[in-house]
Amino acid sequence: MFEITFDSFIRIVTVGFLAYVGLVIFLRISGKRTLTKLNAFDLVVTVALGSTLATVLLDNNITLLEGLTAFALLIFLQYFITLLSVHSDWFNDIIKSEPRLLFLDGQFVRSAMKKERIKESEILQAIRNTGFGSTDKVKAVVLETDGSLSIISSETGNSMKNVNSGDESVI
Repeated sequence: MFEITFDSFIRIVTVGFLAYVGLVIFLRISGKRTLTKLNAFDLVVTVALGSTLATVLLDNNITLLEGLTAFALLIFLQYFITLLSVHSDWFNDIIKSEPRLLFLDGQFVRSAMKKERIKESEILQAIRNTGFGSTDKVKAVVLETDGSLSIISSETGNSMKNVNSGDESVI
């Protein structure tokens, strides 16, 4: 259980290095969109790539070529799905959700909160996480397609903070 042979150590290091390099090359070829977090589908692909890398590293029955093939397949499918979603509104609607307004001008949008299974306390926590002590200076809270909450300030300049990334941008 706590033992490692020299051969398995060499395999993990060699295959790990080559699989990592191969994954980085595939990701660079496929472009930035491959690892974005724009929706749930993107998250699934990212997790699947990580899981595949772990399997290639630790399962002696999986060859490096099989792992690289799995990477290529996942990245190709993600590329194909996103390409299809860009060119087909119908397909885009199937795989992506729309942002949902949860709070506006001091009022919680209860129907939207119920549909999205978001509690008032979770929205208040997101507001506090952005540095606001109360809802007084918050114009709106939006549940984005990637599951993050965007807080839109009612102050001049209308700055917006995304709770999950901490990024601030101006709308």
